[in-house]
Amino acid sequence: MQRRTLLKTAAVGPLALATLPLATPALAQPARTLRIIAEADLAILDPVWTTATVTATHARMVFDTLFSLDEAYIPRPQMLEGFAVEGETDWRLRLRDGLVFHNGEKVRARDAVASIRRWASRDSFGQALMEVTDELAAPDDRTIRLRLKKRFPVPRALANSAMIMPEHLAGTDASKQVTEMIGSGPFRFLAEERVPGARVAYARFDGYVPRAETISSSAGGKRVFVDRVEWIVIPDPSTASATMLAGEADWWGVPPDLIAQLAKSPRLRLETIDALGGIAILRFNHLQPPFDNPAIRRALLGAVSQADFMSVIAAADTGLWRDGVGAFTPGSPMASEVGLEVMRGPRDFAKVRADLAAAGYRGEKVVVMNPADLTEISAVTVLAADVLKRCGMTVDLQTMDWGTLIQRRAKTGPASEGGWNLVHTNLNGSGTMDPAGHIGLRANGLKAWAGWPTSPELERLREAWFDTADLAVQQGICVEMQKQFWRDVPYIPLGQRFFPYALNNRVRDVPRGSPNFWGIKLS
Repeated sequence: MQRRTLLKTAAVGPLALATLPLATPALAQPARTLRIIAEADLAILDPVWTTATVTATHARMVFDTLFSLDEAYIPRPQMLEGFAVEGETDWRLRLRDGLVFHNGEKVRARDAVASIRRWASRDSFGQALMEVTDELAAPDDRTIRLRLKKRFPVPRALANSAMIMPEHLAGTDASKQVTEMIGSGPFRFLAEERVPGARVAYARFDGYVPRAETISSSAGGKRVFVDRVEWIVIPDPSTASATMLAGEADWWGVPPDLIAQLAKSPRLRLETIDALGGIAILRFNHLQPPFDNPAIRRALLGAVSQADFMSVIAAADTGLWRDGVGAFTPGSPMASEVGLEVMRGPRDFAKVRADLAAAGYRGEKVVVMNPADLTEISAVTVLAADVLKRCGMTVDLQTMDWGTLIQRRAKTGPASEGGWNLVHTNLNGSGTMDPAGHIGLRANGLKAWAGWPTSPELERLREAWFDTADLAVQQGICVEMQKQFWRDVPYIPLGQRFFPYALNNRVRDVPRGSPNFWGIKLS
């Protein structure tokens, strides 16, 4: 038997067992409410059913995870007291003592096992984990056992988006949405106060005992210093701006064209809390004509100027965007310049028209979904539709709200039956740093993220990346993946987008990374 390696710190680098002291719950404070202008209506509550950012933000408040990513994107134990691994393939995860769900029930290992299985049935990283798993079990109430066929970055996978829910909810078929929100996270969802299209509310969960460590993005001690968080849905940017200027809200992801106006207010400040931002993309439906044809997808690369698309969002303020974006987040270890010449130089629409005809495009209708209630996404979508028209494609720009769009995006059928052909969205920059959690690069057909590309070569290279821990070898594999990316074109990258937030000056100690509302204090 190989020697068991034990972790001595909370960091997940060497394989080991982490045991850390727990902090005591925060003392009660006078009633304080943090008021957020939401980026969109919370149309879907279930974080397994959709990758929508607004749902992910909601889920991080209500649910907790076994591991979480810190500011350096290193997975740290979160719900776990620690873990041990033997021979790189036999993992035992130990839950912290005293974890309880919002309904007062104790969090058990079998809740975690059921949650992992449900999450893994839809998540690309989770699917990869299950493909190498021989056994996933709960030997006792606090122990989760994972026995693998080969080495795999288990902490990174479980820190991705594997939210832990009670077994009776996690047992719900992943094709159906969970609507009862019972987690063990730092906030309780107040279902009775939800007004669809208008308002969502959360209360601090007094039964949550944070870790002792300092907060670091989604990791560490998630101490809550407010009593309530309220999300207000205000689709009109002018109205939202006026609400912020009047001091009637505390937090808003401000559109670039309103930055100058809000910057003049003495009661507000502007912050960019996520250094990696988002990667704007055009995602194809690979199951339906015309984008089931890779030659048609490749032809459109010659029509897209990343700078033009980013300028629609943030005009000439290049501090809020960058072009020259390939398959991986710029500046991350796996990023490279390979093949980027296809996105550079003058755009030649006449040539693209000819290339489309040669590829077999015969005027098929292209349904482009346009979410009118999200100003920035809508602006990029309208420009994309115009670019397609200039290339000679027949475009049907269909306007809807974001909630309808993400429901419809899950449909695999033809556009004539309520499906779609093209959609614009953003991938998290933290999720596109490497192949591990990169949902846009997963190319295993119907098991992939909406768009459902199929590429045996991308899948082979992804497996090879997982099979080595050597950085230089991984970087070489990612160069080959980016070459294959330009051949298969699972999506078109439009650039990297940074998101400024307008914050009321009474808001202090905002954690870096994705928007999280623990750790925040109000003056």
